[in-house]
Amino acid sequence: NLETVDCYNPKVVQATMGSITRVNVSYLNLTDFLKTTHMPIFGAFMEGDNIYKSQLPNKGILVLGNEANGISREIEQVITTKISIPRFGQLQSTESLNVATAAAILLSEFRRSER
Repeated sequence: NLETVDCYNPKVVQATMGSITRVNVSYLNLTDFLKTTHMPIFGAFMEGDNIYKSQLPNKGILVLGNEANGISREIEQVITTKISIPRFGQLQSTESLNVATAAAILLSEFRRSER
């Protein structure tokens, strides 16, 4: 896919802290894959449902967009549930989180719901 970075890009390899060697990497057309899956597809959006108040399944797919542009319109059309990490504090002015930080928070909440 020309819209993403290669998983063996030096910055990607460095960011994984060596974990890239422990996962299977597959290249596929994401839109086609998401259209054929039977699992729920969760997308991280600023206007999504509060993750802390959501009923989360044991299995599903989590889609996060890049920090500058978010999730593409094409992928957004196949997402079954929009979720978000709520803003806290009086100002409510935070625009977005770093995608790695957001992924950690969201995945932690999915894992916590398994208990």
